Amino acid sequence: MPASQTFLIVGASLAGAKAAETLRAEGFDGRVVLLGDEPQRPYERPPLSKEYLRGEKDFDAAAVHSAGFYDEQQIELRASTVVTGVDPGASEVTLSSGERIGYDRLLVATGAAPRRLSVPGADLDGVHYLRSVTDADTLRHAIGPSSEVVVIGAGWIGAEVAASARQLGATVAMVELAAVPLERVLGPEVGAIYRDLHAEHGVDLHFGVGVDALLGSTAVEAVRLSDGTVLSATAVVVGVGVTPRVELAEAAGLAVDNGIVVDEHLQTSAPGVFAAGDVANAFHPRYGTRIRLEHWSAALNQGPVAARNMLGKATVYDRTPYFFSDQYDFGMEYRGWAPSFEQVVFRGEPASRAFIAFWLRHGRVAAAMNANVWDVGESIEALLQAGRPVTPARLADPEVDLAELAVSSTP
Repeated sequence: MPASQTFLIVGASLAGAKAAETLRAEGFDGRVVLLGDEPQRPYERPPLSKEYLRGEKDFDAAAVHSAGFYDEQQIELRASTVVTGVDPGASEVTLSSGERIGYDRLLVATGAAPRRLSVPGADLDGVHYLRSVTDADTLRHAIGPSSEVVVIGAGWIGAEVAASARQLGATVAMVELAAVPLERVLGPEVGAIYRDLHAEHGVDLHFGVGVDALLGSTAVEAVRLSDGTVLSATAVVVGVGVTPRVELAEAAGLAVDNGIVVDEHLQTSAPGVFAAGDVANAFHPRYGTRIRLEHWSAALNQGPVAARNMLGKATVYDRTPYFFSDQYDFGMEYRGWAPSFEQVVFRGEPASRAFIAFWLRHGRVAAAMNANVWDVGESIEALLQAGRPVTPARLADPEVDLAELAVSSTP
């Protein structure tokens, strides 16, 4: 590929940074430009609700690359740079400064933005969202032993922030419309494990209830719930999901549907334009449908796949969805995709907080989560890849080797 070509990446995210790294690793010696609207160099987001928020790790530990990496690799990293338009017809982008940059290939890795709370008082001081390192820095200063923190939403961000706030000594209340934390992803049985975990660590739980208003004059002082309960608050953390940042793609005429629509090669509807990470709704060959994954692993792995396809090396993105979470001393890894399922089977006792959970659909394992049980990832991956029918009794039996289940069908 001619050295005169310019490959442009909009979004100095994990996906964008890994794509830039891969372009150089694959031998591309043209111009690589990485544009990011944040002032920092690319970093990973999982630590923001955990170790970084608690002050146990610094920014360098969260950064994707060392400070000198981009210069060493001749990658033009332009931080604090806002892209205001993409013109696929002219093959160029426009910056807020008015500058235009032409490209031969473009990767859009703009990520997602937190959903905003729309109740009276939502704009008071002391109401926090956690998406960026700047958000984490601000929130860290708001949490301490004398803090009263109300977490609205018990998804991954809400649950992890609640755990970190308790570990920092704050009084914590959690508010969630669903019956248990993480119910949408894990279902009621495994969600109940997280409910009990937070209760044991002293979190004041309010499930099946909404938020009517945030109270205070200039700064938040309390949260009024839909059942009339009023929770005192010095800080409120809102974690009610995210929405993909598709504004540039929409304005550029790219196909958009719950994210930027891409095929298994992460190619958008416009030739030479690709998308990766939280913003990409990608066709997954194994599942026969598009999936938009808001997880670290998708950004980590889609960036390199997009880069190889930008180089014309036809590469399919077909990795098993994967994510992890650490709350208190309870760590887990989840593999697979189970938007619907008929049964959850446990290997080990959930009350012990060391077990494997399997989500079954049509008699096959659609997803599995190992919780405080390690070194089983390869066996679980093989089981998911095999897609063989399996009996719940064999799944639950610790004497049956997981690797055996991947190669032998149900008798």
